[in-house]
Amino acid sequence: MKLYIGNLSWGTTTETLRDHFEQFGSVSDAVVITDRQSGRSRGFGFVTMDDDEEAKKALTESDGSDFDGRTIKCKEAAPRKTF
Repeated sequence: MKLYIGNLSWGTTTETLRDHFEQFGSVSDAVVITDRQSGRSRGFGFVTMDDDEEAKKALTESDGSDFDGRTIKCKEAAPRKTF
């Protein structure tokens, strides 16, 4: 299951995002989305977890929780739209 993580601190890195979600289970992928030109975080990212039960636990426990000084939003990621 792929999770969308929003309202991330500008200082959050892919590594710290992965570390945070590994407390809930196995993380197969984590990424903080950055601006192409400046390289600065855009304030959101994605975490992919192989086990749906672990992902659901991560989702319910992380949504609205404090991470890196910010209250993060966590929900199941919508499929990417293709044009």
